[in-house]
Amino acid sequence: MKRHSDKTRGHKAEAQGPSQRQLRAGELVRHALVEILREEELHDEALQGVSITITEVRCSPDLRHATVFVEPLGAGLGGVTISKDKIAPAIEALNRHAKFLRGILGRMIDMKFTPDLRFLHDESFNEAARIDALFMRPDVARDLRNDPRPEEEDED
Repeated sequence: MKRHSDKTRGHKAEAQGPSQRQLRAGELVRHALVEILREEELHDEALQGVSITITEVRCSPDLRHATVFVEPLGAGLGGVTISKDKIAPAIEALNRHAKFLRGILGRMIDMKFTPDLRFLHDESFNEAARIDALFMRPDVARDLRNDPRPEEEDED
């Protein structure tokens, strides 16, 4: 029997991003995890007094694995950035409790498979703060204010 190439079997290129199914599953998992973290008491010193925001959940194409991006509550607001060494213990604690969280998640969501969870720090807030600071630099702000079209006016 002849094997079909990926192009003929209807597979999408990786550059196209996640499918609608992956996006829906990710949002379902995100909402359920928010409820779990709000209601459940995780007994870990690294998580005591830390409020975690789940910013995004990315599911694998087969929906068996989910990468959960987290950020401490309030980070990224007002230019507040949190270094990796401060959030790392909380991320490690969440990864230690991933199987426990997965068990609760399996009872809350209606999916064929409950995805394995992997927690990562969401770097997008720190990157946005870095870009904002870059735009506020006097030399960059000066360049942004200048109109780059003075040569066009001379041609008229």
